[in-house]
Amino acid sequence: MKSISVKAHAKINIGLDVLRRRSDGYHDVCMIMQSLSLHDDLTIKITDKENISLKSNLVYLPNDRRNLVYKAAALFMEANSIKCGLEINLNKKIPVAAGLAGGSSDAAAALKGLNQLFQAGMSDAELMQLGVKIGADVPYCILLGTALSEGIGERLTPLPPIPDCHILLVKPDISVSTRQVYESLRLDSTTIHPDIEGMKEALVSADLDALTAKMANLLESVTIRMHPVIDDIKKDMIKVGAMNSLMSGSGPTVFGIFRNKSRAEQAYAYFSDNYKHAEQVFLTRPYQP
Repeated sequence: MKSISVKAHAKINIGLDVLRRRSDGYHDVCMIMQSLSLHDDLTIKITDKENISLKSNLVYLPNDRRNLVYKAAALFMEANSIKCGLEINLNKKIPVAAGLAGGSSDAAAALKGLNQLFQAGMSDAELMQLGVKIGADVPYCILLGTALSEGIGERLTPLPPIPDCHILLVKPDISVSTRQVYESLRLDSTTIHPDIEGMKEALVSADLDALTAKMANLLESVTIRMHPVIDDIKKDMIKVGAMNSLMSGSGPTVFGIFRNKSRAEQAYAYFSDNYKHAEQVFLTRPYQP
């Protein structure tokens, strides 16, 4: 096998809680993650040039070690003492810097693809150990599906799948710094934390109504204060029929969950048709590996 094509799936946070700031500067989190059918595409080809060549359909993306795909490939090759060249083509569909783990998912897909391409025989656990060196979301993006994420994101527990639904994503035309959001977060005795246990119970009982009613993201308290447009989109999402709406990750993408396909399609048309706050709009579904 000289080449391989792999998919890199976007994710949303159905629930996101931040427990404490650690001495190393990271934060301990407790999150429920869900992968989506929306995905990027990677094609990896073995060459004899003994270097990594990375190309993307987005001209503004870096093609060196600043790109997580490049970093993942270099890390994998070094860990497995592989000496050859790689030609990697990345077709981006997931919005960049949007709270959807696009870069982390690309890195995870690269690790999994290279493991298959070179028949290296690394387990998912071993790939996750490599992946956490690249980013906290990479181990989850290797696992995929519905999962509880703890620690800095590296401790993962699979959960029952989210009940079948339709998910609308709306990314506003703003940029959000994840580092700035976490640095601005203040945790004290008055902090109201999301009910992660209640969300887990709703997943176990396959109760979409209970799950959507409990969805919460602690980082909204920071990001919405910086960018009130996120709250505007959430409110409009519910007005057009979403069971509930939430910001994903540190933002700025907002998602809405719909039980009914036709209602989701009507909402997609609404946000796609000259909605002033929307830069990109996607209608997608939950993905289970």
